[in-house]
Amino acid sequence: MCHSTRASAVPVIPDSEGTDSNPFALDALAVFMFRVLQRDNHPGNLDKSSPNVGYVMLMFYHLYDGKSRKYFEDELVERFGSLVKIPLLKPDRSPLPASLISVLEEGLNLYNLHTKRHGRLESNKGSYVQEWAKWEKKLRDTLSANAEYLNSIQFMARLTAVSCQVPFEFAVQQVLEQLRKIAKGDYTIPSTEKRKLGTVVFAAVDLPVAEIQGILNKLSGMNSKAEAFLEDKPMDNFLRKAHVTLAHKKSHGVSAVASYGLYLHRQVPVELNALLFTDKMAALQAQLGSIEDEKIVSKNEWPHVTIWTGEGVPPKEANTLPQLLSEGKATVVEINPPLTVSGTVEFY
Repeated sequence: MCHSTRASAVPVIPDSEGTDSNPFALDALAVFMFRVLQRDNHPGNLDKSSPNVGYVMLMFYHLYDGKSRKYFEDELVERFGSLVKIPLLKPDRSPLPASLISVLEEGLNLYNLHTKRHGRLESNKGSYVQEWAKWEKKLRDTLSANAEYLNSIQFMARLTAVSCQVPFEFAVQQVLEQLRKIAKGDYTIPSTEKRKLGTVVFAAVDLPVAEIQGILNKLSGMNSKAEAFLEDKPMDNFLRKAHVTLAHKKSHGVSAVASYGLYLHRQVPVELNALLFTDKMAALQAQLGSIEDEKIVSKNEWPHVTIWTGEGVPPKEANTLPQLLSEGKATVVEINPPLTVSGTVEFY
């Protein structure tokens, strides 16, 4: 979705210490269940009127079974390049009451028995229908009996007459502030065991300079405008590197850059179909191909390879060439048929 829409995804997760085998601790699970059982008219029918709320929540909880909190967060940072945490529970909270631990562990054991025998069969079917009905009632009763405790430990509960918590709006502001930093490129990427992205500035398709030089020479021999423009340009001195920018930290955000990590070091075909230039800069218009049927889409509105800029002109100014062309201030030389080179996705 991100590559096809040029959007950037940011994972936003509730904060929790987690365990060695699940990113969410039991107290987080208890709060999630408690909240769901206070809902009315949920679009997905997961509210207090649902007879199997506990089973569904356990099913969600087991989506992450076997993953530690560190593994979970590292995977998200690796995939998206950023991570936003919603404050959930107070760090100085009292331990989970024994009655809550007991009912949750009972549900986890029942879930394991049920799935081992029936797989993903719903809890109102199979060999444990009665056990599920009894446990669902016990869960509701236990959560209700511990309502005061569950309200008191929530970091993002709204202000109520009963308990004076840090207001929900404060947690919202915390999330918004984290999102602003990511959008502005001020986000510091947490290090992961797999790859450290903190020093990465942009993602690009790296192209072989010799092949780009060959294309320019070929174009110069085919078109008089291209020849006249290129003949006095010191390409050997300027064209030391060639690439098509996919996303830049400052322009598109950290997560946009990191999203190309899936394709790191993978080869992608690049079709070059035009040369655009003015007296100050020149670039080859590029169309990116696919990696295993996945279309590679640049976050830049105009994918291109900057081949030359005049003295004092930054390479990023080449982005303005299409606009200059529409204003009659730039020249275009079509490459027909287009020429294709192969490059690799890299971080810089």
